[in-house]
Amino acid sequence: MITLTDRASSKLKEVLDKEKAPEGTGLRVGVKGGGCSGMTYDLELSTLQKGDKVVEKEGVKVFLDPKSLLFLFGSELDYTEGTLDAGFKIQNPNVKEACGCGHSFTV
Repeated sequence: MITLTDRASSKLKEVLDKEKAPEGTGLRVGVKGGGCSGMTYDLELSTLQKGDKVVEKEGVKVFLDPKSLLFLFGSELDYTEGTLDAGFKIQNPNVKEACGCGHSFTV
């Protein structure tokens, strides 16, 4: 499975509240083909779909489809704010190589 940091769950709750998301909405974390290294992360607000695995922390939910979970197993979802950027970041121990911009990877 994956884990969420306290910062990630707190920021996700803030986003869901700001968007006035309906009950049962969470963050879908997926992997899709693309980018210069072959695969990219896909994050979007969503609801539970058939076959999803659910990670819950402090009342917020993260949904993972079975195929994406194969590439994300053991990962940590965090939220960071820096001088130049802010956003959800995935620390994935399965990544063998990543592109320079950090948006695509290979396992």
